[in-house]
Amino acid sequence: MHMEPQHPTAAVLLCEVVVMEILSWVPAKPLTRLKLVCKSWNSIISDPHFVKLHLHRSPKNNILLFTRTKPLTLDEEKKWGLVFSSVESFIQNPSSTLDAQENRYSLHVQDWVVGSCNGLVCVAHILDHPNNDICDIWLRLLNPLTGFISENSPCLRVNMHNAFGFGYDESSDSYKVLVIIWDSSGTVTTQVYSFGGSSWKRINSFPAFPFSSEDNGHFIGGTLNWLALRNPHGADYDWDAVILDMLMLVSFDLKSDTSKQIPLPKGIDEIPGEEPTLGVWGNSLYLLHDYKNTHFIAWQMKEFGDENSWTQLLKISFQHLGVERLFPGFIFENGNVFMLRGKHRFEEVFYDRRDNSVKRVKILSNTRYVNAFDYVESLVQPC
Repeated sequence: MHMEPQHPTAAVLLCEVVVMEILSWVPAKPLTRLKLVCKSWNSIISDPHFVKLHLHRSPKNNILLFTRTKPLTLDEEKKWGLVFSSVESFIQNPSSTLDAQENRYSLHVQDWVVGSCNGLVCVAHILDHPNNDICDIWLRLLNPLTGFISENSPCLRVNMHNAFGFGYDESSDSYKVLVIIWDSSGTVTTQVYSFGGSSWKRINSFPAFPFSSEDNGHFIGGTLNWLALRNPHGADYDWDAVILDMLMLVSFDLKSDTSKQIPLPKGIDEIPGEEPTLGVWGNSLYLLHDYKNTHFIAWQMKEFGDENSWTQLLKISFQHLGVERLFPGFIFENGNVFMLRGKHRFEEVFYDRRDNSVKRVKILSNTRYVNAFDYVESLVQPC
C-alpha cells in the first residue's frame, strides 16, 4: 500500500499542536524559562490562546499569597510585601513561611493589595489627604511570576471611607476593579474601572457598605461579594449596636455592573458576637461566625447564587478548640481546614474537620499584619 508523503507545512503544524499540548501541562514557572529554548516555543508560550489553555489546566487553590508588614520602628514607615507559599507549607509552619526570604515581592509603602485573580495581583496606590478626609487612588496589575506591570488606572479621588474588589469579567475578557465609596451623608456609590480603559464608570446606587474596609470583595462566579450593613456609618460603627436586620450579603456582577442581595443562611437567627467573615475556596462561598461566644460555625453555599444551597458545615465549641475567644479567619483544603484567630494577637488555631484535630500555633513571625489570598501562578499579561 502506497502512502502519500505528508506535506511539510502540515507536519510542522502537527508538531506545534503536540508541543502546545505537552507544554500546557507544565507549571508556569518552568515555562518562563522554556520560552528561551527556541523562537517557536517562545511563540507558542506567548500566544494568548495558549495562556488561557494553560491557566485552565493549572492546579487551583494550592498556593497562598500573603500580604504582610514588618513591625514599625520609630524611624520606619510601614512596608508591605507579598509572600507566596504552598497551603501545606503554611499549615505546617506559618512563622517560617511568613519570614522566608525566597518567594517574596516588595511593594511601595502606600500600596494596598486589593485582590488576586488568575495569577494577577491588583494593587492600589493610595495617597491620603487627611486634612480634607479624601484620598487619591491609582490601581495597577502585577504578575509576580512574569514581572508584568500594567499602566496605572486614571486617578480616582474619593472619600477616605471606601472598600475594594477585584475580579475577571469573562464576557468581555477584562479585569475590573470596584471601589465602594461612603460619604458623610450616608450615600453609598461605586466606581468601576476596566484595566486598559481610559476612565472610571460611576454606578449611582449600592445597597450597603462593607462593614470592614480591610475585607476586600470575594471573587466567585464572575461576581464580587461582601458582608455589609444597611444604613451604613462608614468605618465608624459599633458592632454591639448592630442588629440582624442590618446585616446583609451583597453581590456585584462584573458583567452587568449591577448588585443584588443574597440572603444569609436561614439558620442564622441572631447577630454573632464578633464580626463574621466571608471566604471563597474552589467554587463555594463560605460564611464563618461565632455563636454566643461559645461555638464556631461555618456555612457553605454549595451552588453559588442558590440561597437554598446554604449548608452548615460544622459547629464546634470553643472548649474543644481550646480557646476562650475566637475570630473567623481563612479557609483551606476545600473547606476542610479552618484557620481561626485566637484570643491573643499572634495565636492561630487550625481546625481540620476531616479528623476533628486542633492545632494551636503561636506565629512568631517578624510581621505586624497579615492577610491571605488564593493565588495561582500563571502567564496572564492583559493588554
